[in-house]
Amino acid sequence: MSDLPELKSGAIPEEPAQEEIAPVDDGDARQEQVDDELLRQVFGDRLGQAEQYHELLAGRAVEWGLLGPRENDRLWSRHILNCAAIQGLIGSGMSVVDVGSGAGLPGIPLALARPDLRVTLLDSLLRRVTFLQLAIEELALTEQVDVVRARAEEATGSYGVVVARAVAPLGKLVRWCEPLMGAELLALKGEKAAEELADARQVLRVLGMNGRVENIRTSPGCPDAVVVIIERA
Repeated sequence: MSDLPELKSGAIPEEPAQEEIAPVDDGDARQEQVDDELLRQVFGDRLGQAEQYHELLAGRAVEWGLLGPRENDRLWSRHILNCAAIQGLIGSGMSVVDVGSGAGLPGIPLALARPDLRVTLLDSLLRRVTFLQLAIEELALTEQVDVVRARAEEATGSYGVVVARAVAPLGKLVRWCEPLMGAELLALKGEKAAEELADARQVLRVLGMNGRVENIRTSPGCPDAVVVIIERA
């Protein structure tokens, strides 16, 4: 990213006052237990990079206010594996844009699990974009992953698949992402996914799209990935 300032890895980029970092809770987090064989199945020979990304989320992402400190005891189950679970919905060799990428979710787990994908991480805030640029450099993903600083509705280009997680209500998200969409939009949502889809039906009709909700199993004891799949009619 040519518009990024030079920044040491431990420094926090400045943002306007309204975007100040939330205080960090120094309390001890429980150690999350995740099956090593499962991680090897998901990430293969990139497991070491996935573990390094876990450390980045637990450390710098929390310090910079991109994740809450209470997420540290569920980074694998709630975040990394939950995001990687949608890889089976994406065809081989597709270009993927992660809209509102934040700390790199779901784009970085997808890139780590699927070396065949070309991934773009899109976000508008300097702090997040700087974190993402540092992360892909440290994870040795610069040949596979790009970082773009822009708002979703201002971004240009066309991608095979658009992915997003906890960005905006579905109706608004679809309007933002439609110009970027090739085959589909995969929106990771929570327990109200079906309700959001129902609320967005009119927007989908106007744009000539169909949508459905799919629950994807991640691992025993971990929450399912709930994804709204939006496709052109």
